[in-house]
Amino acid sequence: MYSRVKSESSMGVNLSGLVKSRSINISDLRGKSVAMDAYNTIHQLLSAIRQPDGHLLVDDKGRVTSHLSGLLHKITSLTEVGIEPSFVFDGKPHKLKLRTIEERRKRRDKAVKEWELAINEGDIKKAFSKAQQTSRITAEISDSSEKLLRFLGIPVIHAIHDGEAQSAYMCLRGDVWASASQDFDSILFGAPKLVRNIAISGKKKILGKDKYRYIDVEAINTEECFAELGISREQLVDMCILIGTDFNPGISGIGPKKGLKLIKCYKNIENVLENLHVEIPEYQQIRDIFLSGPYVDNYNLEFEDVDYDGTINFLVEYGFSKDRVKLSLDRIEHSRKINRATKHQKLLDAWL
Repeated sequence: MYSRVKSESSMGVNLSGLVKSRSINISDLRGKSVAMDAYNTIHQLLSAIRQPDGHLLVDDKGRVTSHLSGLLHKITSLTEVGIEPSFVFDGKPHKLKLRTIEERRKRRDKAVKEWELAINEGDIKKAFSKAQQTSRITAEISDSSEKLLRFLGIPVIHAIHDGEAQSAYMCLRGDVWASASQDFDSILFGAPKLVRNIAISGKKKILGKDKYRYIDVEAINTEECFAELGISREQLVDMCILIGTDFNPGISGIGPKKGLKLIKCYKNIENVLENLHVEIPEYQQIRDIFLSGPYVDNYNLEFEDVDYDGTINFLVEYGFSKDRVKLSLDRIEHSRKINRATKHQKLLDAWL
């Protein structure tokens, strides 16, 4: 027996129980271009880079700097590995996503209260955990992130709606090797390859313990994924609409395994809805969002030279050490020279 809808889904569709990924070393991505979901990446950095009690890093004017510190470090490390990242920023949310955005705001507000309570009780471990759920990308955080990326010569693209959709589209066109995001929605949006954990991989200390855990980079080949599940991309989209996406609540009682069973049995969402005697009035519109865009075509993925003076002046304004910034920029420039020389040699070898 199925009721009309269930509660809103969280960020993207959770397909971790169905979609198989393989752990890779980040160095396996050397020479690869990756389109990164900017907001997804910034959220991860804001969640991870905090003081022990959960407060974000700020400058003497009270402006958040956690994301800037994280981006500088991440761009440096990715460049040294030989990865070519581009960052895709969200545009205006689709109207069907507004319900999910409101639900996230409510959860964030609840987490803020729980964080404050944990601090008052002196439970630092719990405070940090709750604080991680309060991350919010303000206009200032978004603008400063983009400015830093542009100073570093990193390609920046603005999506019409979801950055993840645009990243997947660029990957589908073959302009980048993979789409990078924590969400499985990249698969629904058509990315042939999805890379997860690229922004948070590595050795991480477990809060409150003298222990560490290692977060692997995960790679997913979507063609293999569809073959493993025995359905097409279009059927996966239909399945996820039944489960619930960022654009609709889904049908109560239908999770990933149930949804897969129903789609394999009835072939498409129309037949499922007819046999269950339920409705999702907007299902065709949601289908179109995942399968048809809209997308931006006139993007530029060329890297620019690092603006040393611009980057240093910008970050020093946020309280960064000039020497620390210059050291990172030197590492980026040195690595880019090596990467360009390696790429040139490969092209020369191929020609010969």
